[in-house]
Order: sequence, then C-alpha cells, then structure tokens
Amino acid sequence: MFPRYIAVGSLLLLLALTACQPTPSAQEQPLPTIAQIEAATPVPQPTYSLDDGLRVAILFLDFWSAGNYAEMYNRIAFASQEATPFESFERIYTAAARSMTLTSLQYTGITLFPNSVRNDIATFNYAVTFQTERLGQFDDPDRRMQLVVDPHNGEWRVAWTPGDIFAEMGSGGQLRLDLSPPLRANIFDRDDLLLADMNGRIVVVRAVKNKIADWGQCLSLLAPATARDPAVLQGIYDESSADWLMDLGTMETFAYEQYATQLETVCAAEFSSRISRRYMFNGAVDGRPMANVLGSIGFPDEADVPRLAEVGFDSDSIIGKSGVERFWDETLRGQPGATLQIVSPGGTVLRQLARTPSQPAQSIWLTLDSDLQAETLRILDNAYKSGLAPQTSRGASAVVMNVHTGEILALVSYPTYDANVLLPFPPMGRQSADAIIRQLQADTRRPLLNRPTQGLYPLGSVMKIVTSLAVLNEGIYSLDTRYTCNGLWNRDIVRVDWLPGGHGTQTTQDALTHSCNPFYYEAGFMLNQYNPFTLPTYARNMGLGVLTGIQDIEEEQGLIIDPDWKARLSSIPWNFSDAVNMSIGQGEVQVTPLQVTRMVAAIANGGQMVRPELVWKAGLLGEAPSFVNTPEVDTVVEIQPEVLEALRAGMCNVTQRQDGTAEYQFRRSELQTIGVCGKTGTATDGSSPSAISHAWFAAYAPMRDPEIAVVVMVENSGEGSGVAAPIVRDILEYYFFGIRK
Repeated sequence: MFPRYIAVGSLLLLLALTACQPTPSAQEQPLPTIAQIEAATPVPQPTYSLDDGLRVAILFLDFWSAGNYAEMYNRIAFASQEATPFESFERIYTAAARSMTLTSLQYTGITLFPNSVRNDIATFNYAVTFQTERLGQFDDPDRRMQLVVDPHNGEWRVAWTPGDIFAEMGSGGQLRLDLSPPLRANIFDRDDLLLADMNGRIVVVRAVKNKIADWGQCLSLLAPATARDPAVLQGIYDESSADWLMDLGTMETFAYEQYATQLETVCAAEFSSRISRRYMFNGAVDGRPMANVLGSIGFPDEADVPRLAEVGFDSDSIIGKSGVERFWDETLRGQPGATLQIVSPGGTVLRQLARTPSQPAQSIWLTLDSDLQAETLRILDNAYKSGLAPQTSRGASAVVMNVHTGEILALVSYPTYDANVLLPFPPMGRQSADAIIRQLQADTRRPLLNRPTQGLYPLGSVMKIVTSLAVLNEGIYSLDTRYTCNGLWNRDIVRVDWLPGGHGTQTTQDALTHSCNPFYYEAGFMLNQYNPFTLPTYARNMGLGVLTGIQDIEEEQGLIIDPDWKARLSSIPWNFSDAVNMSIGQGEVQVTPLQVTRMVAAIANGGQMVRPELVWKAGLLGEAPSFVNTPEVDTVVEIQPEVLEALRAGMCNVTQRQDGTAEYQFRRSELQTIGVCGKTGTATDGSSPSAISHAWFAAYAPMRDPEIAVVVMVENSGEGSGVAAPIVRDILEYYFFGIRK
C-alpha cells in the first residue's frame, strides 16, 4: 500500500427559523404549506466511507498496472460504461500502451479529499511513472481521478473518461509517438567512392478524414499511388477520428507527378518530401557492379516487427533485407529518436510527455575496389558477348581476395541487375521497377542469385590440389612416387583420362600440372584404403563444403560427403568409388567459388585459412572509426614444407611450362614477368547427360610473393583452360598492370 494523506471535511447543514417583529395577528399569518415544511426540514444524507473510495482507486490502478482492462472496467461508474462500451475502453488503453511502447507503470498516491458540497464525490490525486521500451522512463506527476458513489449499486466507482489516461485526452487529445530515425548511413568502397547514399526523394501523403468527400473514390486513387494494400488504407481510415490528420503512405516522384492533382481534388491530400536510398557508381545512378554485394532494403516482414519495435522501428521502417545492407543493418540504420506527445485532432501539440534523442547511423567502407569490381564485370560481360562463354552458359562468378588478410577486392556475379529496382521507392518508378523484377524472377539465368557465395557446383579438377595435399601430407605417396598414366584406370570400375593415351609416367607435381585423371583415380583409391575419412577431412579442412565464416553477406555451405554422411542419408553404403569421384571434384561435391578462393589463398599463404571480409571499417563521417577490420585466421592447415613447395610448383607450371594445361593462355602475357600459379577445372554438370561442363580456373599471383587469389567459374561453358583461364588472365593483367582489353 502506498503512503496516503487523506483530508476529510464534514458538511454541517444549519437551518435557522427566525421570527420577525411585530408578529402579525393570527388572521394575518398565512399557514405554511407542506412543501415549505419539507424544505425547511433538514434531510439526512447517507455517509460514504472514503476508505472504500480509496480502495476502488487503488484497485483500478493495480489492474492498469497488470494490464487487466476487464477488471478496470468493472471499477468505473455505470454512466461511464454507458458512454464507453468495454470494447472501446479496451481499445483505447491498448492503443495508448502501444503508442507509449509501455512495459510497466508504477503509481504513488498523494491525497484523497471529498467534494466540498457532496459527500458522494471525491478526488484522488496521484502520480504515475511509466516505463517504456522506446522512451525509457517518464513521469506524469499531477494526476486527478474523480470518484463517485454510483447510484446503481451505492458503491464508489471511477467516473472515468479518456482523461484518466492523460488529462488532455479527456477533451479529444490523442497520443502520438513520432519516431525520428536518423538517415540511413552511406556505403563507400575502400577508396571512399560513394556506393549508396540517401539522396533519393519520396513524397509523404496525408489527409484529414472529414475533408474527404468520397472515401471510396479516394481509396481507388490512393492504393495505386502509394502501392499499399487497400485493406491497410481502409484500416487507417476506420481507426481515425473525423478530424484526424491521417498518414496514408508514400509515393515515388513518378507517382506524385501522375496522381498529385487527383489526390488533392478527391482526397484533399497534403504532401511533404522525404529522402530515400539510392545506389550509385562512379557518380552515376547505376547499381549494377555492386548489386550482389550491396543487397537490398525494404519494409520488415510481419514476423520481424515485434523485434524491431523493441528498438524503436515500426512496420513502415526501412531495414536491410539482403547483402551488406542486411548484415550491417544495425550500423547503417542507427537508433531512432522518439517523441511522445498529446495532440489535438487537428494536429496541434497539447503536451510533450517524453523524448529520447536518436543515435546517428554509421557509414561502412567495403574492402571492394570499385574499379576492379567494374572491370571484372566488364571482362565477364565481354566473354559472353564475344562468344568465349557460349549461350548455353547461364552465368558466372569471379572472386579476387587478398591471400593474407581475407579482404575481398572484387566479388562479381553475372548476369547482374540494377540494385535500385529493389528499393522500396525505386527511382524509375514502382510500375517500371515491378516489371523489371518480374523479368528478373522469370529469367532462367537467375540473376538475383549471388553466385560467388550462394552458387553450388562440382569442383572438377581444381579438387586435385586437395587430393595432392592429402596423399603427400599423409605419406601415402612420396614426392618421388610415380604412376604411369596410360589414359585408362581399372579397379573393378573403369575410368578414362581426358587426354587419349594418357600423360605417361607422373609424379604428384607433374600430375597436378597436367591434370592427369588416372593418377588421381588411383590416389583417391589409395586414400580410401588408408582411411575413408582422410580425403573428406582434408577437403573440409581446406574450406570446401563448409561455411567460410564471412559475416557480411549470405552464403551456402555446400557439401563434402563421407562414410558417416552416406550411412545417415543414403541407402547405398560408402564405396571406394565415392573417394575416386571426390578425388577429381565430382560425385557429391558441392562448393561455392568463395570457398575455392579461400582454399587457393591457403596454398599461397602457407596454410592459413583466413576469414573472407567485405567490410573494412565503420564509423561516423569525419570521426575516428568505431570498427576497423582485423584479419582473422580461423585455422592453420599443417602442410609439410616440401609438400607445399611441390603443390605450388605444380600449380605454377600450369601457366609457365609448355605442357601446362593453361600455358597457352598466358604465353604472351605480361603476367609471365611475375608468375601466375593456378589450376584448371572442367566439372561435369550432373543435372542432365547432355549438360555442358562447368569451367573453373583458380589462381594466385605473384608466384614468389603471393598477394591475391582469383577464382572464376563459368557455368556450362566447356573447359576451364579454354573459358575460365583467359578471364582470370584478363583480371590479373588489369590488377597488376592496368591492362584493359
């Protein structure tokens, strides 16, 4: 029970009859009437205990604190109940709690005193402290509750009006929570080139309900103009008071130009401007080179609204939906400020109850080199336009990564799209954007798929790097072990080489340079004899079929199977043929291009599995950054020095020795002055017997002091040496020498 101080007064009714002199005679003195006699006789009034009234007030507030609106309603006077049915009463309190983001309240009683004339009326003075999610704690110290003895039951009740929530609501005021989210922050590349800002423009539409002559006609215009569901607009209309200024939605400038005059005429609409997201590149609005990295923003899904409401965002807030926009959403969006006010029906502020300032959004700087990103996209595009990549190919990936830090310098998915079409308020207009989105969704090339991190493919002969590592590192083969590759391998199952007649006698280093299939069939067989888990374990340790750990963008895990996997998920037990298939990157091998880039980087840097990074730093413009990326090494693969040297030599000879599988693509390149080490891959696409193979080329450079790893994968395009290798060559020539072809 809270402390209370009760001032109790008493009312004394004193009636005095006085006589006037001289007294008139009996004949002159009129006799009093019955009404006069009754009027002159004091009528005793019933007494009512103020303690009982106090108990009702306390119960009413206790039930408010508990959110028990039904019991609150039972404590209000019959006249109040007649004026406000329970459904309305409950809705008013629920709406107030929602507007305040109320979590709890505490009250303190101050005084209870009776009416000076009537003892069936009393006033309870008290204070309330509100605890809210969005505004923190605020006080309302000077509150009054009217108590009356209800004639229907002779007991104290609350003479309730909406003013018992806040005083101004008793005369029509309404609660309004105004959020003031900071502008979504910018995104830059590593050289401060602006990639995304908030310089787009949208139009906010508002109207007063009782100024709309024909709501049905108005609704038929609002729905297409604002691109909102008519049911949502109808709900806003139904819940608004007659003279309430309604927020009806937003429009792009294109829609404003089309609908403004009609909306002003039919809806008496009012308009204001708001800025929106815009994706840029090299000073022009063109989100294509970065679309798969930047991702998209939009309105939250229904399931996300409660979580966002806890931190001050509502269903109309813009949040990151994919890509770095999603993974760095909290940084980019900041923390909204909020102001809780009571406003008149016309929008005049009657009282400000609470306010909390916004926390500014922080910009992020990507590790990407925009020039390299754009040039890589151009090189891929030229490959398709020139016919190097055939029409059978649905798309391609390219990744360039620093082998020591994991910083991604380019991450290109082809074909791509304009990131601006996915904006809630696209600069080309909603209708045009929707048409483009429908085309993207229907495109069999799947341009919305971020191939470098989400595309899953068999690895083909690039897997021979891992197989070579496993068979040498485990001592199953020595560096001098030779195998004669005659073009045919036969151990209960028959496999053939890609080169008729084979490659002759090979060491592991030679086999890697020549990509001799029978050598690796035998290596896979021997590894399986040694331990069926050895090759799958090496593959996973080198980052294949496992998440890379990138924290800035979506990625798929892929698949490397082993005997346990087959025992759980297949009716066919593990067989040596599984290891044979895996040894050349076929069978049930599914990897992403980013995983392969990380694997090649580990060969280049001596076994460190660096975590790929797309965000370099974050912070407020002009201030010291709040976050700076530091390279992370998840694990270190123990590779014997002589084994590492053999693997590197075998890869370097791929581009430098005349019998290397990709030497002819690099023969006249400036890159021969620094050396490129790589591996070709031609991966059978098992989707259909007639499907053309995927082309891979994975490389690092320079040879003696590796700096970057580059991986290109072109779907259904043919051989890695013929299609992917020249694309990697062109990327490296641009990176090291600035050569553009």
